[in-house]
Amino acid sequence: MGLLDILLGRTKPVAPDLDQLFGLPSAAVTLEAATGFVPTGSGAVCFATVEGAAFEQTHREVQALLDADTERDGPPVRLTRDGYGYSWLVSERTPDQLPQLVNDLHAVNSSMEVNGFGPQLLCSLAGFRNPGEDRALALVYLYKRGTFYPFAPLPGEGQRRDNALELRVRATLGNDLRLEEDLSRWFPVWGAPGL
Repeated sequence: MGLLDILLGRTKPVAPDLDQLFGLPSAAVTLEAATGFVPTGSGAVCFATVEGAAFEQTHREVQALLDADTERDGPPVRLTRDGYGYSWLVSERTPDQLPQLVNDLHAVNSSMEVNGFGPQLLCSLAGFRNPGEDRALALVYLYKRGTFYPFAPLPGEGQRRDNALELRVRATLGNDLRLEEDLSRWFPVWGAPGL
């Protein structure tokens, strides 16, 4: 960062730290104890849609890497597109396999980064559910910020969030995860697979 950057108020972007994903299993224990939310076993990596042979090769590499896991039933990663035009690589595990799900998310992010698709990576999420209330929650990792935030859609019709729950989760997980302090970056992920 140079003098001109300082004078113009520019800041150096935060480098992605994919190892932050490994904090999710311990955060899940805290989350369950405080709020009753448990992992669903679903997770996803979101990125700006990429076309072409290079991406297809990366997708095949990720598929082969995760297919090597003999404990998994069914396809390890599926590619979907949402209604907003973003692509998602979705991984499904059993609810008790959160550490393995985190490994999947890390592997997908790392493979895309190594193959030059880092700028297209947007976020990763792990899904949680409160079985007593049938409520959904996602812990969303912002790739470019290296931080997490909770996303809690309200059940029913429409796109509404439970802001009170999101703030309660932030207070609960403050010691477990690096949380995004800028609330304007807590983007909704409506219709995200794995949620």
